[in-house]
Amino acid sequence: MKISTLGRHFREGGKSLIRNGWMTFASISSIAISLFILGIFLLLAVNVNHMSEQIESKVEIKVFLDVNIPQESVAMLRSELEALEGVAKVDYISKDEGLALMRERMGEAGKQYLEGMDGENNPLNDAFTVIAKEPREVGEVTARIVALNESKNPKPMVKVDYGKSTVDTLFKITRIVRNIGLILVACLALTAMFLISNTIKLTIMARDREIKIMKLVGATNGFIRWPFFIEGALLGVIGSVIPAGVLLYGYYRLVDSSRSGLETMMLELKSFDDVHLQLSAILLAIGIGIGIWGSLLSVRKYLKA
Repeated sequence: MKISTLGRHFREGGKSLIRNGWMTFASISSIAISLFILGIFLLLAVNVNHMSEQIESKVEIKVFLDVNIPQESVAMLRSELEALEGVAKVDYISKDEGLALMRERMGEAGKQYLEGMDGENNPLNDAFTVIAKEPREVGEVTARIVALNESKNPKPMVKVDYGKSTVDTLFKITRIVRNIGLILVACLALTAMFLISNTIKLTIMARDREIKIMKLVGATNGFIRWPFFIEGALLGVIGSVIPAGVLLYGYYRLVDSSRSGLETMMLELKSFDDVHLQLSAILLAIGIGIGIWGSLLSVRKYLKA
């Protein structure tokens, strides 16, 4: 296609947007509103997945040591735990450190219960905290730790625990939430495409006479199709830029304002820097794709006539 011809198609597509003002406004509004709602669900799905990963990453395996284990054996046992398949990190927590952590978590209310438990009166065991490389493999890693303990005599560990029932329930809930989020986003995307396609069909129907005249004077199907192709793309661009700008501004303010509140829950929203490019690209691509698809689908029946 010649550059001059392509330029003509762009001019015609742009003029058509202005000439059909109310239909253009209706199409852009339909695209913008649909993509705005879709963008909200995308942000929600991304953050639900992000928070699920944060929660899963906090799953720990507690390995409580026998009180009679020599200190030199503790270092060797730590090395053996670190060498196990699937283990990402091993931290040693002495019983004094464990008591300090318990006091910190219980606060003022627990002081009276923990009073006088220092030194030799400390009832806690020294322990290791083991982090799995993949949170969902915590059960397999626990089994390897138990097998390591069973292979020794005397056994250096008195208890290996990761809260199986709680963790299994947690993983089940996060999986359900993720699947629901994906289904909602997919359904909303299909709904948006249906609404926008119908709106663009109305635009094309209003220009039935124009298309028929162009065919009567000998215009090829490609020549007729290109201005509508470009018009649909322009509708998609404008209709996606508006909701993308609003959503990104709102999300930036939300991340900034909610940072301190979520920190108390040891959770955080997906950072703005990790979201803005992806969200903009997705909305722009969907907007352009829907605009072009709606235009071509709608004009096709006139070109077949």
